[in-house]
Amino acid sequence: MMKSTLLTLVLATTAGWALAQKEPAKPATKTAAPAKPVAKAPAAPAKTVAAKKPAAPTKGKLDVEQLAAHAPATEAVMGAAELAIAERVHVGALPCELGNTVHLSADAEHPGYFDLQMAKTRYRLVPVPTSTGAIRLEDSKSGAVWLQLANKSMLMNHKLGQRMADECKSPQQVAVAEQFKLQPPPSVLEAAPTPPPAGTAVASQPPAAR
Repeated sequence: MMKSTLLTLVLATTAGWALAQKEPAKPATKTAAPAKPVAKAPAAPAKTVAAKKPAAPTKGKLDVEQLAAHAPATEAVMGAAELAIAERVHVGALPCELGNTVHLSADAEHPGYFDLQMAKTRYRLVPVPTSTGAIRLEDSKSGAVWLQLANKSMLMNHKLGQRMADECKSPQQVAVAEQFKLQPPPSVLEAAPTPPPAGTAVASQPPAAR
């Protein structure tokens, strides 16, 4: 009787241990997920202030103050003498000797300024008064000089001491050149006879024999 009781207890203990081994381990409790950061709304872009448009120039002839307002800061406003010279400049495509062509155009936005191009070279020219009356345009930076005469024009560089184009003619200069062939102008070397100084006695010639 005692043996059977002990046997029953051993069997019960063994069965309980076996059940304990078969039970799965309980999962660990889940930790709370971290709170998601709240996205901030993008800041509104700052308002840009629209630049004021310059006042439109008045119709008609611009005065000096209006020209100064529209001219670039690096370019001076032309005076009355320079503007008078600019009105006499021949513009357009001007054929020259040796197959060269000079393209001369006036700047409509900046009166008195001219753009000259020959092949791939460009110059920015302005009028320069002369004592001879010839029309002279210069580019002080490069040394280029455009000299316009009645019958032809030429392009020189006084810094390099060379002539880059000669016998450049507009239609008006072609007509004058043809006129010079028929009636050459007086040479500047032919000076008029110098009159005697005041108070100098002039010897009288003997009368011709009869």
